[in-house]
Amino acid sequence: MSRLYIALPVLNENEYLPRFLQCISSQTFKDFELFVCVNQPDEWWDDPVKAGICHENLKTLDYLNSIRGIRMVIVDKCSKGKGWKGKRHGVGWARKTLMDGINSIANPNDVIISVDADTTFSENYFRSIADTFLRFPDATGLVVPYFHKPVKDENAYRAILRYEIYMRYYSLNLWRIGSPYTFTALGSAMACPVWAYRSIGGMTPKMSGEDFYFLQKLKKAGRLIFWNEEKIHPEARFSDRVYFGTGPAMIKGNQGDWSSYPIYSWHFFDEIRETYNSFPDFFRKTESTRVTEFLKLIFREDDPFEALRKNFTSEAKFIRACHEKFDGLRILQYLKSRQKEEPLEDEKSLIDFLNWFYPETACEEKFSFEHSTLEELENIRMFLYRKEEEYQISSIPE
Repeated sequence: MSRLYIALPVLNENEYLPRFLQCISSQTFKDFELFVCVNQPDEWWDDPVKAGICHENLKTLDYLNSIRGIRMVIVDKCSKGKGWKGKRHGVGWARKTLMDGINSIANPNDVIISVDADTTFSENYFRSIADTFLRFPDATGLVVPYFHKPVKDENAYRAILRYEIYMRYYSLNLWRIGSPYTFTALGSAMACPVWAYRSIGGMTPKMSGEDFYFLQKLKKAGRLIFWNEEKIHPEARFSDRVYFGTGPAMIKGNQGDWSSYPIYSWHFFDEIRETYNSFPDFFRKTESTRVTEFLKLIFREDDPFEALRKNFTSEAKFIRACHEKFDGLRILQYLKSRQKEEPLEDEKSLIDFLNWFYPETACEEKFSFEHSTLEELENIRMFLYRKEEEYQISSIPE
């Protein structure tokens, strides 16, 4: 059985840390070590608006140093003079610092689990991850299923339901068209073996979005597992700790701005599938599709697949290279470009999708993210959640 190493970035998390550490302490799998990076930019000490966070982080250090019974390595990136300098700051740098530290001492088959302080999980969570990698030792990574629990604040509840519907709708359509990039990137919901971390050259540090690029690299390096018996439960909260993601999306959404997280028309995903299905033909000659015309502009190439034909002599390797070029990032960029060309109301896109593919839902035309009841939003969230779960479970080999 491999040892587990838990990578926890912390910034002003005193409210949630005790609950998180209780989850850690209750684990039935005991062979793990917790790596914590308490962090913020060093310049915040001289900023009257941010200095309070610096002092809260010092309280966090004291609290962590008082904990007994948990094997823990604490990385101080918050004390005056030790914080991040210049542009190298943010949760991406914290995760990279932690994972690089783990990589320096761990064995190849040990496992790194990425977590966040505002996340909860059952006492069997670590054991479930260890069992998953025992079952699939060749897997480069694990995308852990997630679920946001209901919250008392109605505005926060409505915002997280809207955001989760967006994420699950997006993922479901990628599953539907057979995309390799069906993962939902949450920093608190991913794990990988140390050998895979080394094979991709570690984490690429980003101030935000590091989880997306990390999973994309792991996917290109091999096989991701999309199902785990135990889930994680991130906190639904308004937070600006990162530049984009759940917290910022909820803040903007609560102010009525969901423009960064639209419900894309399912027809746009079908345009991607059309190009996927043409990849075998592209091995001989690139045909014009909406996607190929988009890629010509993005890469500034007359034929975005010509170099791949020259470099890969087998059709199978060529098709894999096509998917690596038209990756998760390019898919998102394509969808955004199509949304600008043919903008649709979010409700219309969602209702059209549900009524076309899942007529049993009988989603009514009067549905509104803003005005429909929380119960109606919850019903849609749960329906999408269960359908995504079906895809995740079916992706596991017998």
